[in-house]
Amino acid sequence: MGGQAEHRRLRPSGGYRQLHSFQVATVIYDATVSFCERFVDSRLRTRDQMVQAARSGRQNIAEGSRASATSSQTELRLINVARASLDELLLDYEDHLRQKGYAQWAKDSPEAMAVRLVGKNRSDRTDQSDPTDSYRSWLAHENPEIVANAIICLIHQANYLLDCQIQALERQFVQQGGYSEQLAAARLREREQQSRTHREGRSVQSSAPACPICGGMMAVRTAKKGLRAGVQFWGCVKYPTCKGTRPI
Repeated sequence: MGGQAEHRRLRPSGGYRQLHSFQVATVIYDATVSFCERFVDSRLRTRDQMVQAARSGRQNIAEGSRASATSSQTELRLINVARASLDELLLDYEDHLRQKGYAQWAKDSPEAMAVRLVGKNRSDRTDQSDPTDSYRSWLAHENPEIVANAIICLIHQANYLLDCQIQALERQFVQQGGYSEQLAAARLREREQQSRTHREGRSVQSSAPACPICGGMMAVRTAKKGLRAGVQFWGCVKYPTCKGTRPI
């Protein structure tokens, strides 16, 4: 029993601020707010949509981390929502570049590689500075083409990190589940045990012998005290009027 309780203990939750995916998503959110204020017409609905998509990416990573203690399934769902939000934001930036006639950096261009190198250094923990400061030369640039392309690189980086996170969560969910899933599984086991006990009891009852004293029906009883406490036996259903018993 103690082993089962230990197995169903709440997993650690939170700690999302140390997640590299959350740190990158935070840079993306702040950069998107700044980009929209500087380069997107405030009358366009796209402006609010971009900010909300960037915020959703960041917030759902945090919410997923908070939910990790109780439900792996909820954590997995929220991380997938974060991934989808960043995909939506990626399309908005690509649309902006295309509609403005700007060029989009190729994946292996020197510019994109430079942004990716900063991310790699941070992921390897060789750079402990503020995440936004690491990308400031691109994100604070006066040219919207450079800013948009840098944010696109960051979105690709965040999506890669989230893909790795999702794969790890899927494996964990299959192998363990979270606290809620473990409780549900334990409840199913308990119900099955109760059902099995009930079936076995009915099976035993169907073969009940006749009372040796009055010839009436007998039922399974359990001794509550004495040397045979806890031992089951057949007892007359008319007890205490009839005290007939038989061993099982």
